[in-house]
Amino acid sequence: MRRLLEALHEHAGRRVVVLVDEYDKPILDAIDDPDVARANRDDLRGLYGTFKACDAHIELTFITGVSKFSRVSLFSDLNNLIDLTVDPAYSTICGYTEADLDTVFAPELPGLDRDEIRAWYNGYSWLGTERVYNPFALLKLFRSREFEAHWFETATPRLLVDTLIRRGFTAPDLEKIHASGALLSAFDVEAMAPEALLFQTGYLTIVDSERRDGRRLYRLGYPNREVRRGLNESLLDALAPSWRTADDAGALRRLLAAADWPGVEALFRRLLAGIPHDRHRRNEIARYEGYWTSVFYAWFQAALDGVTVEEATSRGRLDLAVRLGTDVYVFEFKVAERAERGAALAQLQARRYGDKHRAPGRAVHLIGVEISAESRDVVAFETATCPGDANPGSDPGPTSSRPTPE
Repeated sequence: MRRLLEALHEHAGRRVVVLVDEYDKPILDAIDDPDVARANRDDLRGLYGTFKACDAHIELTFITGVSKFSRVSLFSDLNNLIDLTVDPAYSTICGYTEADLDTVFAPELPGLDRDEIRAWYNGYSWLGTERVYNPFALLKLFRSREFEAHWFETATPRLLVDTLIRRGFTAPDLEKIHASGALLSAFDVEAMAPEALLFQTGYLTIVDSERRDGRRLYRLGYPNREVRRGLNESLLDALAPSWRTADDAGALRRLLAAADWPGVEALFRRLLAGIPHDRHRRNEIARYEGYWTSVFYAWFQAALDGVTVEEATSRGRLDLAVRLGTDVYVFEFKVAERAERGAALAQLQARRYGDKHRAPGRAVHLIGVEISAESRDVVAFETATCPGDANPGSDPGPTSSRPTPE
C-alpha cells in the first residue's frame, strides 16, 4: 500500500485521495466466528495504519462503513480521523431529504401517498434539523409501487436478535433506550453493546438528545414503520416461531376491531402454543410478566400501528395500549403462578388505566390476560368495556366481562 500511494503521488504530481467503502465488511462477514473476525480486524488495523505513515502522499482519506469500531481496536495508528457520524453539518449525507423527493424524484410520486412514504421510510436522524429517507427502500418503492419492508428484507438481523435475547433485552426495552456517545461507539468483536449494535446497523435512530452533566445523552427509537415491523417480526421468529400462522391474514386486527373476545383469546392461545417447550424451559425470565409482555408487544408492533408500551399514568404504568380506529384497547399481562386469579383485569380497573384514553365516541376496552408459565397457556382472559359516551373519572365498571372457564 505504501509503494502504491508513493507511485500514484509521483505519477500524478498531486497527493492522493483515498476512499474506503464498507471498511468493516471483512469483520462483519465473520462476526459469528470471533477468531476469524479478530484476525481480519488485526489485518485491517495494519492496512489503515499505513495511511498515517503516508501522510505526505495523501490529501484526504474518506472511510465509510456500517459499524463504528472503536479507534483503539481498529484505528489505533490512524489517530487523526474526524468522526462525521453525528455531525449536524453532515446529517443528510447518507439519505434522501424531503427536498430530494420534491425535486429529483418528483416524477415518481404520482399515485403514491406522501404520508405513507414518510411513515414507511423516513425518520433517520444524525442530530441535524431534518430526518432523512432510506435510499435503498425508497428506490425499491419507486420501482415496485408497493409499500413493503424493502430494506429490511435484504438481510435478516440474526446476530442482532441473538444478542438482544442473550443480553436479556425484551421488545419493550427497544422503545426506551438511552445512551451516551461513548456507548454508541462501543463496538468491537469482544464487546458489542446492544445499544451500539442497534444504532450503528440502522434499526434504531436518534429520537432526541440533551446535554447533561457535561456529556451528550441520546434517546433512541425506531426510525419508521419498515424497521419497527421488521425488527419485531425477527424477534417473534425467535420467541414464538409459529406466530405468522397464528396471525394469518391479519387476524389480530380483524378480531380486535370486531371485539370478538373468544376469537382474540383463541389467537393468543395459538401464539403461545408456538413457543417451543425446550426454549421456554431454559428461559428463566419466562416466569415474569416482562417476558410475556415482550412476546405480545413484539407481535402487536409487527402487526399493527398505534401501539404503546408501559405507558405512564398517574397511578402506574400500563403494559400495552393499542389505538385501532376510534377505539383503544388496554392490556395487562400477569403470570398466573405469581398472582391471584382475576388480578390482571382487577388492576386495570382499580388503577383506572383506561381513563386517559376515554373520550366521547371512543370505546376503551380493558383486557386482562393471565398466563401460566408452567403450561404456557392462557388461564384467564377477562374483558371490560368503557362505553364511548363515558366521562373520564366516572365508574369504569365493565359492560361485559368473560372470564376463561377452568
